[in-house]
Amino acid sequence: MNNIKKLGVTALASTLAAAGAHAGEMSVSGAANWTWNQETGTEGKSIGADKGLTVSGSGELDNGWAVSSATYISDAITLSTHVTTLTMGSMGTFKVGQSFGGAGSGYDEEVPQAYEQTSDFYQNSSNLVGANLDNNAIIWDSPAFDMGGATVSLDAAFSQDATDSGVNNGGSGAHTGVYGIGYGLGMTITGIVDGLTLGIYGDTRENVKSVAAGSDAARDEFTGTWFAKFSTGPVSVGYQTSYYDSGLTGAAIAAASPATVGTSAGIFEAESMSIAFNVNDNLSLSWTDTSDTYDTQDNASTAIADVDKDTDALQVAWSSGGMSIKAYRMEESNPNYDSDAKSREKSEISLGLAF
Repeated sequence: MNNIKKLGVTALASTLAAAGAHAGEMSVSGAANWTWNQETGTEGKSIGADKGLTVSGSGELDNGWAVSSATYISDAITLSTHVTTLTMGSMGTFKVGQSFGGAGSGYDEEVPQAYEQTSDFYQNSSNLVGANLDNNAIIWDSPAFDMGGATVSLDAAFSQDATDSGVNNGGSGAHTGVYGIGYGLGMTITGIVDGLTLGIYGDTRENVKSVAAGSDAARDEFTGTWFAKFSTGPVSVGYQTSYYDSGLTGAAIAAASPATVGTSAGIFEAESMSIAFNVNDNLSLSWTDTSDTYDTQDNASTAIADVDKDTDALQVAWSSGGMSIKAYRMEESNPNYDSDAKSREKSEISLGLAF
């Protein structure tokens, strides 16, 4: 009898698996990288490897809507990002996931680069625009539509409890008592001039934390950016500015000290410009300069002056089929927004293998 039961369960499982296979398709892809890097200042040198797998699936519903889901498993064999997408034709696309970048991912550090963003060396405020709305949030992307001869698309984000805490298995994120509702909106425009892309994005998180009597009221957090990219033939140029106000009120700072975007009180303003050149179908080069200014917003006599953290990057990338060789050299002044800190440099070479 037990064998008959097992046979019945096995048959049912096979039937369900077959039905699922007709509903959509699943695939697994991956990549591995060997890296060498050297950093002055810390005098660190390393030879290492990283790898990752992406498990994805897609299908079509009876009403013609499309659904897809993708999960990236990082080098530590842990979930890194996940997103499930529902495309509803003329009504646009809805996305829910964990650490997938949210609506802001299409607007942060958008200047053209051959290899890595300058935040790969050390985090900058431009890279974190919109980052607090990629967990516990729903994202809507509009279809592209015509507006006066230009092609326009919109991206919107909403979170009812914008703590940026990852939520899965139908759970609820822990309310911190600091942030309330969060929302963001972005717009991308092409077609005004051939080769020109314009983008603008902004978001805010409600600050609901109680403030002690007699102190300054805390502000809502705001991040925003705009960029312009222009490509003609093998050359692409870009310019971008960003603004990050954590909304936090800080005490006087007696001397230069490190700061952290998003947790340090004050305002961070970044400006980036770059030029990239495609030598041929396989080889590309780029130069990027990012200047990131930290203003403590503290008027006390002991407060420090604004600190400019500047990063320059030269990059090269070559690819053929599933193999790539990429490299950069970056130089950074005032790391961690600390005017007393020594400048540092980093060089990296990567061999990438996709499978």
